[in-house]
Amino acid sequence: MSYFAAMSKPLILVTNDDGIVAPGIRVLVDIVRAYGDVVVVAPDSPQSGKGHAVTLEEPLRINKVNVFPGLEAYECNGTPVDCVKLAKHIVLKDRKVDLCVSGINHGSNASINIIYSGTMSAAMEASLEGVNSIGFSLLNFAFDADFNPCRPYVDKIIRDVMERGIPHSRLLNVNIPYPENGRIRGIRVCKQAEGRWREEFMEAVDPRGQKYYWLTGVFQVDDHSEDTDIWALQNNYVSVVPSGHDLTTYASIPGLKYLEV
Repeated sequence: MSYFAAMSKPLILVTNDDGIVAPGIRVLVDIVRAYGDVVVVAPDSPQSGKGHAVTLEEPLRINKVNVFPGLEAYECNGTPVDCVKLAKHIVLKDRKVDLCVSGINHGSNASINIIYSGTMSAAMEASLEGVNSIGFSLLNFAFDADFNPCRPYVDKIIRDVMERGIPHSRLLNVNIPYPENGRIRGIRVCKQAEGRWREEFMEAVDPRGQKYYWLTGVFQVDDHSEDTDIWALQNNYVSVVPSGHDLTTYASIPGLKYLEV
């Protein structure tokens, strides 16, 4: 018996970090609504780069909006993680969520970018609650990016995860290339590449004569093996990285036993 046959109607939570009116979330909602009852809880404005931040010192507000015809949707003034928490405790209350999808983000969340990503942190928050969760990102920052080439792959991943689950994990980091010819070669399940940002701060002076700084930088890849998400994306494959919450470096434990007393 398939997953769908065993359930009356799965409940799917949709969120993002680009804001509830971003084109990417509209595409994701359009795809996922075929698979169950959909509830959207997303930020009321862009929240990129917020990581796993939560709002503690300001009141959170959530308002029902008519953004997606026929669907229950809410906008929140908090972070992507706030949205997931409010969805669980305020909007859905005792209703069990069967899947959380976040995105489709405008821009990459491959490699170390998963740490900074509001898109992935929202999905991770849901996975911490025991919900199978997927974060989707498209390697194009443009507001008018063409999502049509990636639709079949997003649809397949959602369908397969709902039918078969995520072995040994509850979180997938999915990044989608944006080749010039629009032709994606397929899907690769891979590991997170080693990489980091070489950052700089641009200094300028405002009209009042006070200095301010603007963060910029270049992403540096330190792992060029063919089993990483960066390699997959550079070769026009969708990368799928099973991810988790345990940041322990297990190989280091034996060598650090000298610290014990």
